[in-house]
Amino acid sequence: MSEATPLPFTGERYHPEVPREMAYEHWHRYAFAMELARGRQVLDAACGEGYGAALLARTAAMVTGIDRAPEVIAHARRRYVHPRLRFLEGDVLDLSAIDTESLDLVVSFETLEHLAEHDRLLAGFARVLKPDGLLLVSTPDKHTYTDLAGEQNPHHVRELYREEFEALLGRHFARWRLYGQRVVTHSLLWRLDGGTGATTAFTQDGEDVFGGIRTLPMYHVAVCAKRGESLAGLPALSCFADAQQSIHAHYHQVIRELLATDRYAHTLRERLRAAGLPDGP
Repeated sequence: MSEATPLPFTGERYHPEVPREMAYEHWHRYAFAMELARGRQVLDAACGEGYGAALLARTAAMVTGIDRAPEVIAHARRRYVHPRLRFLEGDVLDLSAIDTESLDLVVSFETLEHLAEHDRLLAGFARVLKPDGLLLVSTPDKHTYTDLAGEQNPHHVRELYREEFEALLGRHFARWRLYGQRVVTHSLLWRLDGGTGATTAFTQDGEDVFGGIRTLPMYHVAVCAKRGESLAGLPALSCFADAQQSIHAHYHQVIRELLATDRYAHTLRERLRAAGLPDGP
């Protein structure tokens, strides 16, 4: 990555300078995709700022990032230079410049909800994928993201409930593996001798989460295939760890700032109300 002035953050696209939950959500998706991209021809559709396509280029044979915003593509070309990476200006609803059955993996994160033409989008992805190729696609769960939150993202055109999302996938792909994604607080126990072994995960009441995580997903992430065998080897659970612990660092910074003011109690109540949390007994 070369030095480049960050793009102004408008909320429409994620930028790597944006901290906290949004960072965890976006970086985790691309980290998950890196293994699927290994040695493959990859398209990052609606690549945005370019950080994700640059991550995929670490493992892929070749990555093409496409976005319709010329200023975003110009920025990506300046910031991310890699021999197995290129950025093209183009509309993800028109992939006519890409040959049929020429790609191993198409990645499209947080794109669906910005468009109304969902079937056209997935039909285009299915066309350019090889018979054993994969589509990795994510979108917010409308029930959790919008209905329960009581807010509407102004950049979203059409959000989907889980059943709508799966119906869409079924119209274009024979098989898919659906994952739920949400940032949750967790504790890790890991071997310090470098050894490997089985993975276990538990909830507060001691139940094994592999029996079913009860937290509602904020996002759905689907791995889609034309052939069922292409989904073999996918993990049951994927975790993302932030070595800098940025969410906790931001939290402690805010608390220190509040403690340094005479208006601590009032400010804290205002922040809790803004977050939709109880502000006192």
